[in-house]
Amino acid sequence: MAAPLLTVTDAVKTFGQMRAVDGASFEVAEGSITGLIGPNGAGKSTLFGAVAGETTLTSGRVTFAGEEIAERSATEIYARGLSRTFQIPRPFPKMTVLENVMLAATDQLGERFWNTWFRPGAVARQEREIRDRAHEVIAFCNLTAVERNLAGAISGGQKKLLELARVLMSDPKLILLDEPAAGVNPALLDTLVEKIVELNTRGKTFLIIEHNMDMVMSLCDPIIVLAQGKVICAGAPEEVAGNRAVIDAYLGEVVA
Repeated sequence: MAAPLLTVTDAVKTFGQMRAVDGASFEVAEGSITGLIGPNGAGKSTLFGAVAGETTLTSGRVTFAGEEIAERSATEIYARGLSRTFQIPRPFPKMTVLENVMLAATDQLGERFWNTWFRPGAVARQEREIRDRAHEVIAFCNLTAVERNLAGAISGGQKKLLELARVLMSDPKLILLDEPAAGVNPALLDTLVEKIVELNTRGKTFLIIEHNMDMVMSLCDPIIVLAQGKVICAGAPEEVAGNRAVIDAYLGEVVA
């Protein structure tokens, strides 16, 4: 069995008296496509935000690639190779698809104003490299036809593919996808699943929140089930589908 790339241990996140995450522990093996499912309000997105550094856990540990990251910022975690998408895509709507993807590249020399004065050649050279890389990523995500369109004007499914393209610009080790199937038509969903599988064969690891059970059961192994902030089951799809606690908490008639 592959070593864990991500380990979450006794994670707790409280908001006043409410425990959104209540002692959750699980691992994501390197090279896996791991699913994270559960009913609405189970704490999935809160847990995602804590893993990605967008919110701080009340207590518990998060270890990524052998390093404790629970106290690190989202920017630091992103730079270390852990990236996420959002259930509702967040592109810059008045920028083109190409510009959105280029913006996601890390360590850009032009971000430091003195480089534009003292190292203009290096800035221009890196920008060309980033543009070339962005074209490659956009082509991989089947977005070349709309790369010069404003991001706010493309379809919902294309925005999900744009989220993936932006993530890929940092060449992450672990990709967190938050409900990638939500609002996506079947044709574009097939494309998105195809890209996830292809990236996985290239060595990318995924942790995916999803409510589309057909997608989860066919794509993810293992599957982690969260209910009321606790992990109630983790295992292969057939184990999860037949688990009484999971059926009671979430799946119900889906597996009846």
